[in-house]
Amino acid sequence: MQYRSLGNSGLKVSLVGLGCNNFGMRLGLEETRAVVEKALECGITLFDTADVYGGRGGSEEQLGEILGARRKDIVLATKFALPMNDEGTKSGASRRYIMQAVEDSLRRLRTDWIDLYQQHMFDPSTPMEETLRALDDLVSQGKVRYIGCSNVPAWQVVEAGWIANTQSRVAFVSCQDEYNLLNRTIEHDLFPVMSRYGASLLPYFPLASGLLTGKYRASDMPEGARLTVNPRFANREYVNDRNWAIVEQVRSFAEGRGISMLDVAFGWLAAKGVTASIIAGATSPAQIEGNVKAIEWRPSKAELDELDTLTESRS
Repeated sequence: MQYRSLGNSGLKVSLVGLGCNNFGMRLGLEETRAVVEKALECGITLFDTADVYGGRGGSEEQLGEILGARRKDIVLATKFALPMNDEGTKSGASRRYIMQAVEDSLRRLRTDWIDLYQQHMFDPSTPMEETLRALDDLVSQGKVRYIGCSNVPAWQVVEAGWIANTQSRVAFVSCQDEYNLLNRTIEHDLFPVMSRYGASLLPYFPLASGLLTGKYRASDMPEGARLTVNPRFANREYVNDRNWAIVEQVRSFAEGRGISMLDVAFGWLAAKGVTASIIAGATSPAQIEGNVKAIEWRPSKAELDELDTLTESRS
């Protein structure tokens, strides 16, 4: 396993991270335990969850129960801001809610600190200054080590960086956003911002909800697979003629080199200097092993240019 610095901080994270959104929802406790143990065995240190994962709290609770003394050996990341109740009173990035949300996450995770606490969405009703001041206090109190954001527009990341610099507040060290061979939109606005403020990327959906695994073809959608049975993912504009064309080009690229599409998807992300850790979910130990093995292949400069050209129609 390779380890990289998270932004301009001193925190090191594994190049392959474990996305914990399946815990407490698709996976029961013992299934989750098997995935966690395999991840630890393979050298994965970044475990990325959120308060809403697992039916609002289930993922954090399972991790808290399973990790035990091994908690100190990992970088534990979670998130706040998405609604934790139907009434909408537990959501957002206000100081009042952040102070409540962090205590709830600490309790569920059975820990005294969170290594990376991330704002999960843009909150238009709360000034960024208020959010950063609350997070700054949590860092000072030792409840949070570092902060990041996820799905926050580039312009607000700029605002956060400016506030941190001019008011000596804690700064975002990472941005967790969707980024893969089929969705490169953040290159245009977010990449320059991360470079300017020294933040790293934690790309999620590295396999475009499975479309880049190689198991899907336009003429043969496997029964029971995510994109087949879950219209929420199919409606993310993944399943369309342009993407099918790109998928087949990536398939040919992989076959010509005797590697898998998984290798190509992960190797391409790993070759991007802005990437600190690839957030990849897993429902089995075998998937963990496959994800870790996939970063062994790295494209040459010519191959990276070729892949960028093949996929630029979606950037």
